[in-house]
Amino acid sequence: MGQTRFADTTLHISRLQRVVSPPVIPEVFLGDTRLVGRWRNEPFEYDLPPLKHHVLSAKYAGEGLSSLKIGRRTISALSMAGTITLAPRGHSGIWRAEGVVEVSNIFLGHERLLACADQVGNGRAPELLDRVNFSDPRMVTIMTWIDEEVRSGGVISNLYIEHLLDLVCLQLIKDHSETAMPIVSGPRGLASWQVKRVTDYMRDNLAENIKLQELADIVNLSRFHFCTAFRIATGHTPHGWMTRQRIAYAKRLLRDPAMHITDIALIVGYGTPSSFSANFRKVAGLTPSEFRRRL
Repeated sequence: MGQTRFADTTLHISRLQRVVSPPVIPEVFLGDTRLVGRWRNEPFEYDLPPLKHHVLSAKYAGEGLSSLKIGRRTISALSMAGTITLAPRGHSGIWRAEGVVEVSNIFLGHERLLACADQVGNGRAPELLDRVNFSDPRMVTIMTWIDEEVRSGGVISNLYIEHLLDLVCLQLIKDHSETAMPIVSGPRGLASWQVKRVTDYMRDNLAENIKLQELADIVNLSRFHFCTAFRIATGHTPHGWMTRQRIAYAKRLLRDPAMHITDIALIVGYGTPSSFSANFRKVAGLTPSEFRRRL
């Protein structure tokens, strides 16, 4: 299964404006979140690729029609103070803006958004909506406070900004996600189709060092909720389940007497025969050699 390749956010927002680069402040906030102080956006037209961050823009002054074309669908609206524009992570499209507007930006890290979703009891990653000059005075107020703290500087300001960024995430989840995200009363396991999808991915990549986030992304969950839901559904941790898939395939390969055990170990993802033997014995109750002799 291929992974989406995300483009560098700061680079492409800079290219979008061509002449003036966004004044990205040097501090990096939790979840790889970056902030951009107030600046003037000139008219532009740009084919924006899927970006690494969720890009949020608050409008403070200026007017002009803006539009986003995604395939055959076009969203357009007049820019005015009190509106926001949102380009969710991974979305692409042709953006066009007329007029000069004063804005500030947040390049919101996806991990931060997921962490916020966890806190309100949802393991699902919020599916954010494309917004073009969408009226949201509450969000603009929060971003105004953030901009004021950026100008103030200092340790206390940074701490205050972190809390304000949590409010940004909550507002996005509440008013700018695809579907309502009800708070769940307790942990739930993965559905059978989700377990199958994760298991198939494991089997297709037995020799690879699969990251936990890769598996969570397959079913669109945060790592925390994925681990809990996976264990409820299977009775095993993702690592334990991966080990079982490796050993199951190793048993099939051991039936071929022409294959060396060292080669089998490498095929199923173990760098040394000793680690392969230890994990095989833990699952099967026998070493690979003993298992082969009993065939």
